[in-house]
Amino acid sequence: MPRFGRFFLPGPTEVRPEIARAMTQPMIAHRGPEFRELFERLQAGLRYVFRTTRPVFISTSSATGLMEAGVRCAPQGRMLALVNGAFSARFADIAALTGRECDRYEVPPGEVHDPDELGKRLAAQRYAVTTIVHCETSTGALNDVRALAAVATEHGVPCVVDSVSGIAGAEFHFDEWELDFALTGSQKALALPPGLAFAAATPAFVAGAAASPQRGMYFDLLEYEAMAARSETPNTPAVALLFALDAQLQAIRREGLEARWQRHSKMQECTEGWVENLQSEHGLDVTIPVRPAYRSPTVTSVRLPPGCSGNELVSAVAEQGYVVGPGYRALGDGSFRIGHMGDHTVPRLRECLDACEDALLGMLQR
Repeated sequence: MPRFGRFFLPGPTEVRPEIARAMTQPMIAHRGPEFRELFERLQAGLRYVFRTTRPVFISTSSATGLMEAGVRCAPQGRMLALVNGAFSARFADIAALTGRECDRYEVPPGEVHDPDELGKRLAAQRYAVTTIVHCETSTGALNDVRALAAVATEHGVPCVVDSVSGIAGAEFHFDEWELDFALTGSQKALALPPGLAFAAATPAFVAGAAASPQRGMYFDLLEYEAMAARSETPNTPAVALLFALDAQLQAIRREGLEARWQRHSKMQECTEGWVENLQSEHGLDVTIPVRPAYRSPTVTSVRLPPGCSGNELVSAVAEQGYVVGPGYRALGDGSFRIGHMGDHTVPRLRECLDACEDALLGMLQR
């Protein structure tokens, strides 16, 4: 069987061969006219994906780099980090490492944040910025970013949003939802190799960065904004990765963003149906530790029957040629994760789920 279509890790995701081949184009100068033409094409595609009229900053870094940029360049003062898993906690960790005061509004892993509770916290304490993770990759929980951001806006608090495993797979509207700063990475639902990160920011958020004494150099949003106006990046970009991005953004346009969101939702439904079948047909104590209304269309965590090891299941699935992810941090070895995002389809996902089922039944029969 061809290698493509068998890699279901929740990031990095599988990269189609034609996208990988795009990286082999001859190199171009990153301060020349060819690059500026490429940059302008990329801007059109990224604005389409982010649903924004703003420039979309392109960083040669992981998404964590732009998480740090969001924290460093945000308005000065105490932060509130909305934490419901390992990756949302990263915002609070970055705040501590950059010397910022930060409180946590924490809910158990697999849960999401309540807009009403957020409103109470913002009314009780003045915060300069709040951080939100759209899709918590460690659990597969999807926050209602639109509702949470609306509450923050009502209290005059800017939002920094991590949509690393959301954008291009889950519905997302930067402008319509009135977000202040939002970022994603190349290796999730965009189905590109790791190494690029992207962010949109409002003019007010960028302008406010001028007052930040800790914004640094590499992630200075003022520089990103100024260089984007010249169709360039502040620092030497990974040009080969940008060739792949160019090809993928054109493919996303051809599919249509709404159709892409729908395809991801169908993969989520397929995974849910598979879990329900394990319960009804095989009587297995297998569950999804996220309530139905808050499940991500891009990644699903599955809690295994007592005594079953997620790492063991991952190894057994690998013997059949498929790659899925083990449980992460709080959900631990009693679970595993399936990344159904990027360019995967329901038929390919079903083949992976069949391999997972065979592996699980084999483990239980021993």
